[in-house]
Amino acid sequence: MEFFDDGPTKPPRIWSRIGRRPILAGGNSTGDIPMLRFARAPGRSALRLLVLHDDSEREFDYTSGAEAALARAAEKGWTVVSMKDDWATVFA
Repeated sequence: MEFFDDGPTKPPRIWSRIGRRPILAGGNSTGDIPMLRFARAPGRSALRLLVLHDDSEREFDYTSGAEAALARAAEKGWTVVSMKDDWATVFA
């Protein structure tokens, strides 16, 4: 399954393929907010993971475009993983 569309089209596309909300959703940009919000249902937890591309030495540093997602993650308690601070290896 491939999900290339950003924004509000992600939740319906996920639903059309698996027929339920995911228990794990991962994204890296503001366009992933609808998908990350969709992962949680009332009375059911889900891991919502935001990957922060902030390591210009080992990968790319492109945090621009993720500002709203980072703000939402802080507000809602989503898990944020920093490539710079949390990953020992980016590329082997």
